[in-house]
Amino acid sequence: MDMSDAVIVNSSRLKSIVWNDFDRVKKGDTFVAICRHCKKKLSGSSTSGTSHLRNHLIRCQRRSNHGVAQYFSAKDKKKEGSLALVTIDQEQKNDEVLSIVNLRYEQEQIKSEHVGIGSNSLDQRQSQFDLARMIILHNYPLAMVEHVGFKIFVRNLQPLFELATRNKVEADCMEIYAKEKQKVYEIFDKLPGKISVSADVWTASEDDAAYLSLAAHYIDENWQLKKKNLNFVTIDPSYTEDMHSEVIMNCLMDWDIDRKLFSMIFDSFTSDNIVERIRDRLSQNRFLYCNGQLFDVRCAVDLLNRMAHDALEALCEITQKIRESIRYVKSSEATQATFNELADEVQVETKKCLCIDNPLKWNSTYFMLEAALEYRKVFSCLRDRDPVNMKFLLSDPEWDRLITVTSFLKLFVEVTNVFTRSKYPTANIFFPEICDIHLQLIEWCKNPDEYISSLALKMRKKFEEYWYKCSSGLAVAAMLDPRFKMKLLEYYYPQLYGDSATELIDDVFECIKSLYNEHSIVSPLASSIDQGLDWQASGISGSGKDSRDRLMGFDKYLHETCQAEGSSSDLDKYLEEPLFPRNVDFNVLNWWKVHTPRYPILSMMARNILGIPISKVAAESRFDTGGRVLDHNWSSLPPTTIQALMCSQDWIRSELES
Repeated sequence: MDMSDAVIVNSSRLKSIVWNDFDRVKKGDTFVAICRHCKKKLSGSSTSGTSHLRNHLIRCQRRSNHGVAQYFSAKDKKKEGSLALVTIDQEQKNDEVLSIVNLRYEQEQIKSEHVGIGSNSLDQRQSQFDLARMIILHNYPLAMVEHVGFKIFVRNLQPLFELATRNKVEADCMEIYAKEKQKVYEIFDKLPGKISVSADVWTASEDDAAYLSLAAHYIDENWQLKKKNLNFVTIDPSYTEDMHSEVIMNCLMDWDIDRKLFSMIFDSFTSDNIVERIRDRLSQNRFLYCNGQLFDVRCAVDLLNRMAHDALEALCEITQKIRESIRYVKSSEATQATFNELADEVQVETKKCLCIDNPLKWNSTYFMLEAALEYRKVFSCLRDRDPVNMKFLLSDPEWDRLITVTSFLKLFVEVTNVFTRSKYPTANIFFPEICDIHLQLIEWCKNPDEYISSLALKMRKKFEEYWYKCSSGLAVAAMLDPRFKMKLLEYYYPQLYGDSATELIDDVFECIKSLYNEHSIVSPLASSIDQGLDWQASGISGSGKDSRDRLMGFDKYLHETCQAEGSSSDLDKYLEEPLFPRNVDFNVLNWWKVHTPRYPILSMMARNILGIPISKVAAESRFDTGGRVLDHNWSSLPPTTIQALMCSQDWIRSELES
């Protein structure tokens, strides 16, 4: 718009304070308001009002934002409605452009911590907490708030936001941690059942620092399986076993869950002495069921990873030859073309691609070996054509051994996926899979090839250490699956133990009955009966309770006659009823939620047993050859800050997922 013949209009009618920053000019019949700071032109018509001028002053990059609030009267703050904001931007458009922006007004007074933005408001404190939560949630470095690019982005996005320093963000993260921790305290305080705790060791990416991560696993009042990180504390390599156990006990007592503990889940290589010390401390106070028989649980996926490591170690030389063969095939387009032609000639039907494995993921090595087996004939033909470059090809006995050991790895991959991909990863799903591995190990040990049988014996030794500690817990969990009950033990144990099976099944059932009896003692149902009988015996009466308490004698009679008649317990009724039909999407927790009124005591036991995490490995780490590693963005922070960030991240993510 050509403003050469425009005339500045001075009128006594221009009462608004915004005209201190604008010149109102007239060109023909059109009135234009020109910002005195950036020279931007907006509508100056009396019908357009002044709200659009106020909004421009807030966003004007060439004037200070100090004193912005003076442009908004109390009347404007309370007003509710929408205004048309008419802008004429000569710098961006040749023609006049009208943009309509609907602005909704807040009814409440803007508090001192809020800064007015036109008709909206900016909560500085809440925005700073949102920034801290974003950093926690996504593993961002705390120092990102001091990065030049981030500062420019925030300033352009919202000029009024006061960007905090790194230290202030760290303090905000600690405040978020304290608030979220209190929420977790309250959850634990109201839990209807027990808690199982997993222990995991992490390392730092840039130094030799080690961390102990503790997480609580439980089934909540809605019968949902839940996990909450508890601690992420630094541990020194020089710590003795006593010191390690003391660190764990201190963490449990800090959370006040030592009396709520049902079991702990450790790595396969965790010292038995550490576990025994913790169990002894808890048993002294009689906090554990069955004298702690089910307290020590070892991670099933960790066991599979260790056995897979044994298998790959035995295949070390063979695996290297396979890698060299694949590298040669991939070394040039001509070699790859020749390989493809030979594959067509020998009629290879597989669609699998040859690729080098990732040594940090053992399943990728399995996939490489599996694909190589599909192309065995093609590799042989290629060696006949090019014996010089294919000198590292496997011999026939090596191919045969590769076939056998790859079948081991296939089983481990499949079972690991069942454990970590399950829609409902409760303890009941583990027993049949572990039993199948047990049976396979027995068969593998019978292999006439000493190379294979010695490998199988090595893996079986690791397995039996695990089985000795965990078989009872796995069996009890399987019994609490209404699709299996005791039948799964009766199916697998004769295959595993032959003539000794009946005695071992009886041992498991004795453990089940002992667990049931202990749960019946602490059951709210049993407590209410006992309290009622105690009140009856004491002879205490009250006029307010007469109508209810006249039947206390009946309660006593019912209790005594039921015992005399040997009425069926929850456990007896549950085992006598038919099995529930098996289906793929069966959710055992939903089943127990529905059947809690029918089996009030057994459902308490199911809540505690099914909440045990038989595996503590995250799905994304299930095939890792190394341990968990702390992100470098956080590893250099103080230990208390690291714990706050790691725990808060878990709690916030859990809240978002739910």
